[in-house]
This record gives sequence, C-alpha cells and structure tokens, in this order.
Amino acid sequence: MKFLNEFRCAFPARSQNEALARAALSAFLIPSDPTAQELADLRTVISEAVTNAIVHGYRNCSGDVSLCLRMLPERTIYIRVSDKGCGIPDIEKAMTPLYTSAPEEERAGLGFAIMQEFTDSLHVRSTSGTGTTLIMRRKLGTPHEQD
Repeated sequence: MKFLNEFRCAFPARSQNEALARAALSAFLIPSDPTAQELADLRTVISEAVTNAIVHGYRNCSGDVSLCLRMLPERTIYIRVSDKGCGIPDIEKAMTPLYTSAPEEERAGLGFAIMQEFTDSLHVRSTSGTGTTLIMRRKLGTPHEQD
C-alpha cells in the first residue's frame, strides 16, 4: 500500500492512554489541514476503537494496543487499531447497535455504529483468543471545500 506518511506506536491497554491515541491522531492529521468536524469525528473514532480494545479485548488481562496511522494518496487517512486480547467470537453480533458484551458496566453498545458513521470504511478481523484488528479509512475534504 502506497502511503505519504506513517506513524506507529504501541501502548499499554490502560484507559488513560485513550487520550494519548487521540493526541497522536490529532498531531498526525494537522499537516493535512482537516476541518474541525473531520478532526472531531476521527478523534471520536479512535477513542471508540481504543476503548473497545482496552475494555473488551483485555477484559481480564493486560496487554498492549497497537496503533498505525497512514496518510494515503487523495487525502485518505488510514487508521489501524489492534490488540492481542480475547477476540470477538461473533463480529456481526458485536457490530449490532446497542449490543454490548459488558451490560453490567452500563456500556451503550454504540462503538461500532459510531465508527461506521464517521468513516468511509470499517473492517474488523478477529480471532477468539488471538485478538482483534480494526481498519478504518476516511477521505478528507479538499482544502477548497473547507472554505
């Protein structure tokens, strides 16, 4: 895959590191001059993806969350968030709005719906006991559309 720029990192699956992921995404995107709405949408997307990895992927254990950001041609941002946690046994069920695997924690079950709404594509790969990878893309508007 041809890309114009790339950033990769891994961090412990701790809730405070969700802010780290949002900050990394923001810093990575700023040179591309996204609109305030594009930036807000993508910050929400990465928050949902990282939170899912932390809360659901590593429910009863610890591990790392890996993040890869790429700027692709035609102003398309590629976001990959992965974990080596418990995996998702039924991806289709997990992506159903309002479904949550943690109802006792008062989770809304809207993470995947939000990620789908704010991106152009969302692909989920998961294997029970091995982990989950989310790959999302969104094309940013051209600068003249932002005026």
